Amino acid sequence: MKKFVAELIGTFALVLFGCGSAVFGQIFVGADSLTTTGNPITITAIGLCFGLAVLIMAYAIGPVSGCHVNPAVSLGVFLNKGMSFSEMLMYWVAQLIGAALGAIAIGAISQQWTSFGSNQFAEGHLSGAFIGEVIFTFLFLIVILGSTSPKAPKGFAGIAIGWALAIINIVMIPIDGASVNPARSFGPAIFQGGEALSQLWVFIVAPLIGAALAALVWQIFKKDETAEA
Repeated sequence: MKKFVAELIGTFALVLFGCGSAVFGQIFVGADSLTTTGNPITITAIGLCFGLAVLIMAYAIGPVSGCHVNPAVSLGVFLNKGMSFSEMLMYWVAQLIGAALGAIAIGAISQQWTSFGSNQFAEGHLSGAFIGEVIFTFLFLIVILGSTSPKAPKGFAGIAIGWALAIINIVMIPIDGASVNPARSFGPAIFQGGEALSQLWVFIVAPLIGAALAALVWQIFKKDETAEA
């Protein structure tokens, strides 16, 4: 139960800080702050909000649950034999609930209930968004598995993971709003509906594929280390 609550809180914070930074900038600052304008300062700021949210929560709830706050991360850990299947499912439920609550909080604060920072890609860009989500989730999981491995320097995993997510968001926001996290996409989409909801499958399937590929590669790395030993 402690892990469940920790993952719920962590995913709630990720959606509120990350998606909230985009929504509140649009509503309270004005249309010029929208990421669709291509303003690099705005994109960078939102990317940093996502990355720093994970970084601070890694040290806040990491000792309790490991701070996955992402079903793709939990899948990667499971495939890397770091948790049981039932525990992974428990994490998924907590993450999805936390993301939904984060979206509700965004609506309650903005009082608009029309924008929740959902992931979307333009018509004709399905393949690009799908490939991008697979690749960047793969790289994100490699960072996570590597920085949390026994041979990695202790105490620095949260920094590496947070900055990796920030960079990924800065690159991917212009493409599809940046996900690499099915829960982060699920929470906003179920309330925004429409195109965001119809495209949600991309932001669930692609990150899970990327995570599975990363776990496979990491198993090869581990086998090589065992052979060398």
